[in-house]
Amino acid sequence: MTTGRLSDDERRVLAEMERALRRDRRLDRRLRTLRWRPGLSRLASCTPHPLAVALLLAVSVALMVAGIITSAPAVIWAFAAVWPLTLYAAFRLLCRWTEP
Repeated sequence: MTTGRLSDDERRVLAEMERALRRDRRLDRRLRTLRWRPGLSRLASCTPHPLAVALLLAVSVALMVAGIITSAPAVIWAFAAVWPLTLYAAFRLLCRWTEP
């Protein structure tokens, strides 16, 4: 095998292949998730399903309304536990939707 330079045709074909690979969003997402990120666990890098976020939001609103109506400490504490999870999941989902 020779170690010479690429011909003009070979460079053009290689450039076209690179452009096609850069446009493939699914491949880009897979390659980004395969990279090792120091300090982040695999769980922190996953994104929630939109239905899961909708369910968490519905549970949070129901607990908030029940807490306002009943003033029961158990319901208020349940809302306090579920609400941060809802915000985190919604934030992760929005980040996934808005990434280039």
